[in-house]
Amino acid sequence: MNVVIVGAGKLGTCVAEALIGGDYSITIIDKNANVLQKLSQQLDVMTINDDGRRLSVLKNIGIESFEYLLAVTSSDETNMIIASFAKKLGCHHVIARVRDPEHMNQFDFIKDAMDIDHIVNPDMSITVEIYKYLAEKYTLSNGIFKSGGIAMTEFPTRRFPALVGLTMPDIHEVLPDVLIAALSRNGKVIVPHGDDEVKEGDFIYAIGAKDRISEIHKKTHEHGKYTNIHKVMIIGGGKTGFYLADRLQEFGASVKLVERDMERCHYLSTNLKNVMVLHSDGTDISLLEEENLDDMDAFVTATGYDEENLLLALTAKQHGIADVISKVSHENYKDLIEQMGVDMVLNPLDISTSNILRYIQGSKRILSSLLIQGQAEILEVIATSRMSMLGVPIHELEIPKDVLIAAIHRGGKVIIPDGNTTIEQNDRVTFFSLLSGLGELEKLMKAKK
Repeated sequence: MNVVIVGAGKLGTCVAEALIGGDYSITIIDKNANVLQKLSQQLDVMTINDDGRRLSVLKNIGIESFEYLLAVTSSDETNMIIASFAKKLGCHHVIARVRDPEHMNQFDFIKDAMDIDHIVNPDMSITVEIYKYLAEKYTLSNGIFKSGGIAMTEFPTRRFPALVGLTMPDIHEVLPDVLIAALSRNGKVIVPHGDDEVKEGDFIYAIGAKDRISEIHKKTHEHGKYTNIHKVMIIGGGKTGFYLADRLQEFGASVKLVERDMERCHYLSTNLKNVMVLHSDGTDISLLEEENLDDMDAFVTATGYDEENLLLALTAKQHGIADVISKVSHENYKDLIEQMGVDMVLNPLDISTSNILRYIQGSKRILSSLLIQGQAEILEVIATSRMSMLGVPIHELEIPKDVLIAAIHRGGKVIIPDGNTTIEQNDRVTFFSLLSGLGELEKLMKAKK
């Protein structure tokens, strides 16, 4: 499958890295020759040093033979133009990154008028993930798993300390009919295997039958705090803070939004309904305490400064706030913040990459997908008669180390598979995959030749 990426920045590179290993032939177009030279040394891709806005460039690569075009340059307008040109020239699917919030309410019109299939807005994408975590509580399924019988919960080891030091087989003895699909350790999501141990400070993702997971959820989420979000404080009135405050007030939460720039505060107070906008430096802890920081159910740090987000997240945890979420751009800070016990750490680059991959790799057989910290996906897939994995014991399948078959829903029964389990036609199979394994997972789901 041919994919062309216009824009060799961080997002374009991350998407290319994730697609390599799958059934894709990748071409990258960029005006910076030095960047392309480095990329060609690192990745198995074709590079073209040119301007993707030029019709001749798109025609010369035979854009009509490409399944997907991704326009992810630094300019919204350039991305929309390139995507529109490519679609008019016969590219099957086009995706554009658009970041300006002024375009947010015009996405549907832009897509229709310019014939763009999918628009990625990093700040809106990260807002959606935070909102789902706080308001929709996808930890107990809530429609994420279409089978209805399978659910997932997530919790830190401090809420289930008996699991610390146990291997995966040991945990199976303690929690029968439950599978540990992933561990988040020092900011990195990993797929655990047989001899891997749970370590203190890990964040655990468990999948199983809904009733069983519900029991674990009640044990690990005391006082119901995780399911009652009434008061939220957001630090940072940028795009993410704006989008999130708007979504949460629609949900019915009482939202306080702290922003240091007076002009931005005027914009926020004018354009947001039922949100208290506070003009202050978010690092002024005394001000936050005056605004009843201790009473908050959730606290979100979404400033443009990772160091500030780190300090504020630590302060919020010290004040006992149940849900603390941080937006962080640098991986080294992400690791540090998660070590401090912050409940959710999100990187806009990870989220945008996953958003694009879900669009490219989605198909009719994928019922639903759930993003895990921007680093992994949980996919629920219908097993069709054409899939090569049918009837083969799992231990005989060439499953990459970054992919796990977490559960099977068959005829009203939830199966936690072992090596001898086989997948049958019409099974609803729950896969867990790191982004690095999605290409290999797609190969695994390919039809028989």
